[in-house]
Amino acid sequence: MRLAALLLALGCLTGTLWEGLDDRGIALAFGVLVGIGEWARWTGAEVREAAPLGAAGGLAYALLGADAGAATHDGAFQVVTVVCAASLLGNVPHIADGRRPTLDHLTRRVLTVGFAAVCFQPLYSRGALEHMGGPAYALLLVALLVLTALCDAVLAAAQAHARTGWPFGPLLRDELRGLLGIGSAVCATGAVMALAVAVVGLWALPVFCLPLLLTQLSLRRYAAVRVTYRQTIASLARATEIAGYTPAGHARRVATLSQAVGRDLGLSAAELTVLEYAALMHDIGQLSLVDPVPAGATAGLPAAEQRRIALLGGAVVRQTGVAAAVAVVVERQADPYREQPVAARIVRAVNAYEEKARDSGPGGPLTALEELRLATAGDYAPEVVESLARVLSRDCLTLRAAG
Repeated sequence: MRLAALLLALGCLTGTLWEGLDDRGIALAFGVLVGIGEWARWTGAEVREAAPLGAAGGLAYALLGADAGAATHDGAFQVVTVVCAASLLGNVPHIADGRRPTLDHLTRRVLTVGFAAVCFQPLYSRGALEHMGGPAYALLLVALLVLTALCDAVLAAAQAHARTGWPFGPLLRDELRGLLGIGSAVCATGAVMALAVAVVGLWALPVFCLPLLLTQLSLRRYAAVRVTYRQTIASLARATEIAGYTPAGHARRVATLSQAVGRDLGLSAAELTVLEYAALMHDIGQLSLVDPVPAGATAGLPAAEQRRIALLGGAVVRQTGVAAAVAVVVERQADPYREQPVAARIVRAVNAYEEKARDSGPGGPLTALEELRLATAGDYAPEVVESLARVLSRDCLTLRAAG
């Protein structure tokens, strides 16, 4: 995809240099808008669209047909060239800081804007849209934006799949769900910008920038709240380690491996978040015990004792104000697996694996995995154990630990 974006950018630059730059004032205005949006993009916690202003500005320029009633002649080559140059300039500070996702971000921006421009600009320049009425013209822009948004979702999911190795299907599903949030706001603003500039001119740009600037500020605050919330849960999870009930790093290791298994099984982003929080807090019920469990290993306890600790943990989680879905997973992690939700099945199996692998010496991972497979008839969900085996094999965790 990076190669395709590079070839598209170079081809459009060559075409622009050959044909010359038209409507320089319009190009400058949209270039400044895109550049500011990219410069101000969110670089903290991961969000679906970190630069909504830059995205909307690029899409509006790609779908621009007129300026205050006068037809424009920018063309697809010039649109892609201006957006690419503005995006590069706006991302210079991020590139200088060595933020790797910047290349993926630029790739998506160039390809999505190029897709929209190639779909719209040739039709407009040939006069194919001259006889379309206002409502029909607006519907055409909306349809093109929907197709562009779908293209962007596929690109984002493909990039995430290539970067992480996670299943493509769940990643695409999460991206499509994200279109209902900030994605729809970006598309709507891009369409309105293009229509407004066509009627009243470039003065419409600052007017319609304000809502997206406020949206971007809200995204930053929301992301900051999520980071703080996760840090609070991680701190609560460490209480069992500080008190000496569980080994250091146990909750974090269970949470990391549980998320990998959840992705392999196709859980959505929201379900993965619940799974992570529940895995971090799965042992918190041990704080209610008078006599600590040796090494915090609950997998070898009688079923009744495991359920008692799980119920105590669920009660503690509910008192902390964490989401009720997390408490349900914590308190049901010791139930028979056929009665458990998927997240509880995962936490139960991964916790048992981590405890068994830790206590079985050099060949612990392989031994632990074999024990889980032998217990799938009654204790652990077979599909979860097989998913765990795939994750360990794919990430070479078993081989590294055994060697």
